Amino acid sequence: MRKAEGLVGTCLGDPMASPRTVTVVALSVALGLFFVFMGTIKLTPRLSKDAYSEMKRAYKSYVRALPLLKKMGINSILLRKSIGALEVACGIVMTLVPGRSKDVANFFLLLLVLAVLFFHQLVGDPLKRYAHALVFGILLTCRLLIARKPEDRSSEKKPSPPPANAGNAEEQPSLYEKAPQGKMKLS
Repeated sequence: MRKAEGLVGTCLGDPMASPRTVTVVALSVALGLFFVFMGTIKLTPRLSKDAYSEMKRAYKSYVRALPLLKKMGINSILLRKSIGALEVACGIVMTLVPGRSKDVANFFLLLLVLAVLFFHQLVGDPLKRYAHALVFGILLTCRLLIARKPEDRSSEKKPSPPPANAGNAEEQPSLYEKAPQGKMKLS
C-alpha cells in the first residue's frame, strides 16, 4: 500500500520526516492561513467589521501619501482589494498546493509585505501598527531560505577516499606518533 503524499503525508505520515521538512510544512500552513485571514479582512467585513473599516481607512491614507498611485488610476479600493485577493490566493497556495509553487507564493507574499512596510513608513505609522508585518516578513524569509536550501548530504555515508600512501608497503607514522613523548619541565 502506497503512502498518501501531500501536505500531511509528507510530514506526519513519514516517521522519518526530517526536521527541515516539518519546519517548512508547519511554516507553510501557518503563514498560508494567516494570509488567507488577512486577505479576507481586506476584501469583506464578514469576519470583522472593525478590522475591515480600519483597512479601508489605512488604504485611503496610503493612496493619499503616494500620489503616483492616483496618477496611475489606482484608488484605495482597487489597491486594498488587489492586495487582499493576492494574499488570499497566495495563502491558499501556501496551505494546500504542493511543490515549488509554494516558493513562488512565498516570494509574492514577501514582496507584498515589503510594499506594506513601505506604505506604513510613508504615512508615519508607529511601530506597533506594523510590527506584525515585520514579524511575518521575517517568517516568510526564513521559510523561503529553509525551503530553498540544498539538501544536506553529510548524514549519508560516503565512501572515504583511499589514503595517499595506499600503495606503500611501509606506512608512515601519524603526526601524533612523531611528537616527542616525555616529561615537560615547568618552571
